[in-house]
Amino acid sequence: MASSSSSLLVTIFLCISFFSFLSVNANEVTVGGKSGVWKIPPSSSYSFNDWAQQARFKVGDFIVFSYEAGKDSVLQVTREAYEKCNTTSPKASYTDGNTKVKLEQPGPVYFISGTEGHCQKGQKLRLVVVTPRSSAFSPAPSPSDGPAVAPSSGAAKLTGVFSVVGLVLGLWAFF
Repeated sequence: MASSSSSLLVTIFLCISFFSFLSVNANEVTVGGKSGVWKIPPSSSYSFNDWAQQARFKVGDFIVFSYEAGKDSVLQVTREAYEKCNTTSPKASYTDGNTKVKLEQPGPVYFISGTEGHCQKGQKLRLVVVTPRSSAFSPAPSPSDGPAVAPSSGAAKLTGVFSVVGLVLGLWAFF
């Protein structure tokens, strides 16, 4: 009896470990890369779109906007609103100063500043979201001036693989 209850506890633990493994594949990417600030670009030669083209955004990733709450905002908009810097009917509006948006579907996604005149001065972002590969391992981002990606632990992914093996062995021992 003690053996089967300890096997059950091990199985439950391994199931929890496995499901936590499934959630570690998403990245958090900070807009602007290392500078990490959502603001009017410092010069006309800088573009948030140039920065975004150096990154690979996958469905399930999070994009993080960091800005001064009360003085700026982020609007998720349509392509037309993006091109015209139209702030009147956004798909979503964020004002908290540390906005985290989950990228939920593949295709282009458009963001502009909600502050009057900022979009016209280049504070806008177009990025393309791709469907993630079926592999649990994805290539590391480019080390140059690419996006600032929250570190994801290879050890966590490896632990997840061991969790699957442990789950199978635990279930086998239980039955």
